[in-house]
Amino acid sequence: MQVAVTGATGFIGRKLVAALDAAGHSTVIVTRRRESASRAFPNAAGVVEWDLPGRELDPGVLEGLDGVVHMAGAPVAQRWTANAKRVIEESRILYTRALAGAIGRASRPPSVLVSFSAIGYYGVRGDERLNEAASAGTDFLARVCRGWEGEAARAADSGVRVVNPRVGIVVGRGGGALAQMLTPFKMGVGGPIGNGRQWMSWVHVDDVIGIALDALTRGALAGPVNATAPEPVTNRDFSKALGRALRRPAVLPIPVLGLKVLFGGFADILATGQRVIPSKALSAGYEFRYADLDAALAEAVS
Repeated sequence: MQVAVTGATGFIGRKLVAALDAAGHSTVIVTRRRESASRAFPNAAGVVEWDLPGRELDPGVLEGLDGVVHMAGAPVAQRWTANAKRVIEESRILYTRALAGAIGRASRPPSVLVSFSAIGYYGVRGDERLNEAASAGTDFLARVCRGWEGEAARAADSGVRVVNPRVGIVVGRGGGALAQMLTPFKMGVGGPIGNGRQWMSWVHVDDVIGIALDALTRGALAGPVNATAPEPVTNRDFSKALGRALRRPAVLPIPVLGLKVLFGGFADILATGQRVIPSKALSAGYEFRYADLDAALAEAVS
């Protein structure tokens, strides 16, 4: 396959491009920083510079490609100031709108668009088990995810199969959400957030890549696909497992108020969570490489 990738320089993006290369596919990197991307991906079939505002993506970049994987956007895991929320929303929605518009103007559009989303789509739901049929939430991140997926869906008007992997809390060596958790745990002062009863729908980065590759190559997948491990765990159990992996205690609770000082509104996401089940991936026969949290964390911290 010939696949265009946006957001390729991120943690998941770098690993996805490597996996595409290893499987014999060719990649076109669509990026805001052409020079650095050219150095990072010397084997790419092409590197195209694209940035908003005011610069539409040339549909010729997409002509004749088999697929597009869209991951570009500002990180959600940061302090949610008013400006940060604006950048998060605009980077997710406006870029996706422009990409779907370019696909619509292409005379030979790609056959599939894999446009990443997040389990934040579901909002705060307590103990409710959430598969892809569950309704959207109403908080800030849920609204962003709804808009994000809605813009990607416009590509379907051109006959393109659209897949939205809703990605959970990513663990893996060298990045992802786990990278931000490691320091206090390594110092022996890590522990559950608040009462620790909130659900954490985690996923190893290798399975995010696996689900994305299945979405590209298997026509059975369409629409939202939860990219989470089959068994979510509570924050308390996740903390214990991370402590075991690092051979450190993990008993000191982290006060939610302290998180709010550091992260603003994003702290509410950390303190609530969702219990998400990857029903579509399982029904399609996807076999998780890391269905067990202890094995996933052991690899991630090795």
